[in-house]
Amino acid sequence: MTDDLTLRDLAPGDPGWVLMRHGELYWTDEGYDARFEVLVARILADFIESRGPKDRAWIAVDSAGARHGCVFCVWPAARSAKLRMFLVEPARRGTGLAQRLLEAVIAHARAEGAEELVLWTHESHRAAGRLYARNGFTLLDQRPVEAFGQPTQEQTWRLAL
Repeated sequence: MTDDLTLRDLAPGDPGWVLMRHGELYWTDEGYDARFEVLVARILADFIESRGPKDRAWIAVDSAGARHGCVFCVWPAARSAKLRMFLVEPARRGTGLAQRLLEAVIAHARAEGAEELVLWTHESHRAAGRLYARNGFTLLDQRPVEAFGQPTQEQTWRLAL
C-alpha cells in the first residue's frame, strides 16, 4: 500500500538521489556500467536546464522525507509525452507504487493534451513491461543491443491517449 507516500515535484537534493539510485540499482539488478549513470545525468541535466511548462517530475516520499520512487515526463513534440527515469526502490516494489507513479504520468499527459505517451526501456525490466502492458501500452519495437556493458533487448512502448 502506498497511502503513506506523497508524490511531489523535484526538490533540492532529488537530482542527486535520482542519479545515485539509478546507478546503484541498475548496477545491482542489470550489471550496467557507469555509462548508464552518464545517460541518467544527461537526462537530468536536460530536464533541469530546459524544463518546459508541461514537463513534470514526481518523487514519492514518506512523512520523514525519505525517497521511495520517481518518474519524469517530458515533451519531445507538441502532442507527444515521454516517460523517463522511472524507478521504485526494491522495498516498495509490489506495493502499488509503480502503478501510482505510472497513473500520475498518464493522467498528466492526458490533461496536457498529449496524443501519445512513449517510453524506452530494456526487455530485462520484465515487471515494468508487464505494468506497461496492463495499462494499455503497446510494444512497438524490440531489438538486440549492447547497452552499458550488457547484451539486452532495447524496447520502445507507446500508449495512445
